[in-house]
Amino acid sequence: MLKRVVLVAFLAGIAGVWYLALPPRTGSLPPARPGLAAPLRGAIHVHTRRSDGTGEVGEIAAAASRAGLDFVVLTDHGDATRAPDPPQYREGVLCIDAVEISTANGHLLALDLPPAPYPIAGDARDVIADIARLGGFAIAAHPGSDKPELRWSDWEVPLAGLEWLNADSEWRDESGWRLARAIVTYPFRGTETIVSLLDRPAAAMRQWDDLTTRRRVVAIAGTDAHARIGVRSVGEPYDNGSAIHVPSYERIFRAFSNALPDLTFSGDAAADARAVLAAIRAGHVYTTIDGLAGPAVLSVPATSGTATAAAGDVLPLRGPVTLRIATQAPEGARMAIIKDGGVVETRTVAEVEHVVEAVPASYRVEILLPAAPGEPPVPWMVSNPIYVGRDATDAVPSGTRPRPSRFAVQYRDGPVTGWTVETSPASLGALDVVKALGGTQLSLRYGLGGAATSSPFAAFVMPAGSELSGYDRLMFTARASRPMRVSVQVREPGGDAGERWHRSVYLEPTEHEITVYFDDMTPSGATSRPRPTLANVHSILFVVDTVNTPLGGNGTIWIDDVRYAR
Repeated sequence: MLKRVVLVAFLAGIAGVWYLALPPRTGSLPPARPGLAAPLRGAIHVHTRRSDGTGEVGEIAAAASRAGLDFVVLTDHGDATRAPDPPQYREGVLCIDAVEISTANGHLLALDLPPAPYPIAGDARDVIADIARLGGFAIAAHPGSDKPELRWSDWEVPLAGLEWLNADSEWRDESGWRLARAIVTYPFRGTETIVSLLDRPAAAMRQWDDLTTRRRVVAIAGTDAHARIGVRSVGEPYDNGSAIHVPSYERIFRAFSNALPDLTFSGDAAADARAVLAAIRAGHVYTTIDGLAGPAVLSVPATSGTATAAAGDVLPLRGPVTLRIATQAPEGARMAIIKDGGVVETRTVAEVEHVVEAVPASYRVEILLPAAPGEPPVPWMVSNPIYVGRDATDAVPSGTRPRPSRFAVQYRDGPVTGWTVETSPASLGALDVVKALGGTQLSLRYGLGGAATSSPFAAFVMPAGSELSGYDRLMFTARASRPMRVSVQVREPGGDAGERWHRSVYLEPTEHEITVYFDDMTPSGATSRPRPTLANVHSILFVVDTVNTPLGGNGTIWIDDVRYAR
């Protein structure tokens, strides 16, 4: 009898510990106040079987429908050369196809992007330039990931947006105890367990706030849904080996959503997709952690004189600025008004009218719940900024450098001296001098062959000469038989292949002048220094490789008027 009592007591204790370990159930909300219309809600950054997800589009749409979402943006990994699928309604959910592109500085979501004429990859600055040239919208994915190769590393490039929250990043910084607890509680409260692993991604939010003091940057919450966790690499979703299919698409779709206010669907998938993408581009989007409480409604209009603006907009200064904030919040919620990254006021009410002086600033809103998880706690709702009195353009103003006054010509008409061609074993390259209007120019013919693992390339090599160290840039005119990118490199002695630094340039069938600043170059592979020492450089290379040219690709580049300048 005593053994039975002890066993019952032990089991009761285990049950009690298990119950206490369960995260709180999703909270309830009061009815929405009059005038607060429910937004369209969706998930951005979702992977299918086309890359490293586990679900087909139809399965994902069904999960989104059960979670109450209106749209999903699919972002399988790729180089942007695949034509995106046309928008379609599946299970009542609008499915929009996009792509996640790997760069040397992290990953980018490219929304609203047509098929690219060549593989898009390489340095983030070049990938972003290509996305913008093609009319797309670039969002930095998982910028604060605890995994270095996923973390965003270049904050000087003109990002159009970033993920202030990314579900894949959030579990990576958790302790072993919290992850073990999540494994135990997930089968019983799946969505709440996912939410329990969230915290405030402080570094990413600081970067966002800093950027919005200078220009317009849209923030979204990235679901980064794969419906799998790799086993061999302890959770890495890109592992192609064994995996367990958690968290499910539906559970993670219920955890948080991106809300698009003042938008309704017509039922025309193409038109509705254009409206969704336009709203995201405009920053007319806010996030709710629905697994805490939700889905909820937030309104953040502002006025200055006769001018009005919503979150994401630029508000012209025509006098004092009035922010009128209203939300559907549970009791105890705190509303924080944030100016240029700093909290200027907090209130525990559902409606606020806040008047500020007529000075340029960026204002956004966070709503915080008292029982939110994380250290520091994850905000429950996050709006995009209103850019008050600021010319919040979509690009970083380019710095100006003095026009060059000294030149050292390396090729202009006539025969070519000292140039050579280097290729991988199965690739081809040929260098010719051909007639051109008013003289001659260099014709560089290439063909990339062999296995991808052999890193095919064709390089056209110019001797640097003794003059290089007295100049700060390389200038030349060029065109190509088709749109492409060429890697312009400088090479110093070192190792078997030398040390190289590079800068990618865009070429098209129309000839144009190109300037490559030597201090803009970044290492190509391992180097002993972040920048080249020009006095040590012995050759300049124009390289075509499979970073931006497909295997089997071939064509011609024409180069003329090659010169150093300062």
